Amino acid sequence: MAATAVEDDLDNQDYYSLLNVRREATSEELKSSYRRLCMLYHPDKHRDPELKRQAEQLFNLVHQAYEVLSDPQSRAIYDIYGKRGLEVEGWEVVERKRTPAEIREEFVRLQRERDERRLQQRTNPKGTISVGVDATDLFDRYEEDFEDASSGGFPQVEINKMHISQSIEAPLTAKDTAVLSGSLSTHNGSGGGSISLVLRRVTSIKGWGEVEFGAGDMQGPLFGMKVFRNLTPRCFASAQCGVQFSSRGVRPSVTTLFARHLDNNTVGYLQWRWGTQSSMNTSIVRDTKSSHFTFALQLGVLHSFVMMSYQYKFQDEDQTKVKGTVKYVSGFFGTVVEYGVERKISQHSILGATVSIGVPQGVSLKLKLNRASQTYFFPIHLTDQLLPSAVFYATVGPLVFYLAIQRLIIWPYTRAQKEQDLEKQRESAALDINRKKQEAESAILLMQESVRRIIEAEESKMGLIILNAWYGKFVTNNRRQERAKVIDVTVPLQCLVKDSKLILTEASKVGLPGFYDPCVGEEKSLKLLYQFRGLMHQVLSGDMEPLRIPKQCEC
Repeated sequence: MAATAVEDDLDNQDYYSLLNVRREATSEELKSSYRRLCMLYHPDKHRDPELKRQAEQLFNLVHQAYEVLSDPQSRAIYDIYGKRGLEVEGWEVVERKRTPAEIREEFVRLQRERDERRLQQRTNPKGTISVGVDATDLFDRYEEDFEDASSGGFPQVEINKMHISQSIEAPLTAKDTAVLSGSLSTHNGSGGGSISLVLRRVTSIKGWGEVEFGAGDMQGPLFGMKVFRNLTPRCFASAQCGVQFSSRGVRPSVTTLFARHLDNNTVGYLQWRWGTQSSMNTSIVRDTKSSHFTFALQLGVLHSFVMMSYQYKFQDEDQTKVKGTVKYVSGFFGTVVEYGVERKISQHSILGATVSIGVPQGVSLKLKLNRASQTYFFPIHLTDQLLPSAVFYATVGPLVFYLAIQRLIIWPYTRAQKEQDLEKQRESAALDINRKKQEAESAILLMQESVRRIIEAEESKMGLIILNAWYGKFVTNNRRQERAKVIDVTVPLQCLVKDSKLILTEASKVGLPGFYDPCVGEEKSLKLLYQFRGLMHQVLSGDMEPLRIPKQCEC
């Protein structure tokens, strides 16, 4: 049981917090802290069999933490990937004489090989469902004369088109991947489908190539090829050619793309397409943490246009990204202005709404939901004319509906889910917390003799005496109905006093010897009442905040 407890502790323990050192600690700082804890927990210092057993467990914890952090190679892996990073398959064959940088590269290689083996057994499904809704009867019917308008009845809202597509990836080898995709479409009662198979091979770190085979009931067989190549660290290019066989004959097509990174956030594209829809397109895309800007100009046989799009990204109180977009498109077949917003509503879901106003297209509302790798798209055509009422309802309607759904459904569900997850976390950690509590109490018993000597030494020079210390969740005036969840950590902190100073690093205090978590999943603080130079002082510190007492002004 003791061995199992120690093993579980080492899986969850923060080694830096256990030794009470900075993550940037030097070898001398590590050695000094290690020696001090070894003197405190050495089994030979205790005659009582139970205390001796408890001291041996804590001594093993400290020893293994020091072994990892004192070795540059092990420490490099631990800093990046934690303790489990040291247990990656194949790690045992790595030469121990390598530098930390070489160790990191070797670990990344081993992890990549493991991920590649996992990829061979996993697909990457992606899908899109688009449902077109014709709601023009909601607005256009009221533009008719009263006498001609039909009496009674509700406006007709119907689904006039639908598109479904799905694709899966099957890694064949570390370099080869097969992609199978298919789609079904219907519009006003007529439709069709297609299927395609793509074989992709990564030829080098600079490029890849793929071959595509496809067929459909509306168009004949398709054969295509595509290659991609990084020309320089700042430039890349791709070329694609295809042949479509149909009842109208053979239709070849060629597309080339050249791109260059103008700076860290800006990329310029130049595309040339030859075939049934020949065109030349140039665009500039700038993407930063707070905005996304696109400018595109296309000259083509069927479609020529100028497009500008600006997207501003900001974060709300819940740290979920909200994106506002304004888009302007003008071409030979009309002008379109779009504006919209996109919000992350959960960890894997993004909801977006866009209003499109154009001539001669009219007014449309486009709703989009991304859920993991699935996309659900609902374009709703409201009117063929530029009606202010349609623009108003398309803008305000989704906003009011979203706010109502958020307050009535999303927020209550999220709060309930968080409380449920927290309760499950507490239940699953209950046994572990009890064990941690017993270990903390054992550590405090082992500290008693050292604390007595430290207090005598500090009293003789009017130094630092910890009178009371509590750790956990404190009750504020605004939450009097709640119960405080704190533990007494006076002895563990007094044991850390050295030369009339107490220094705690920037890490969670729960990992310190003699500490445990009294309120899993909740915000914790450390409150101290201490005496220095005969004066009383009090300090309140956050769990992750560094602490140094006495303060300079008190010395």
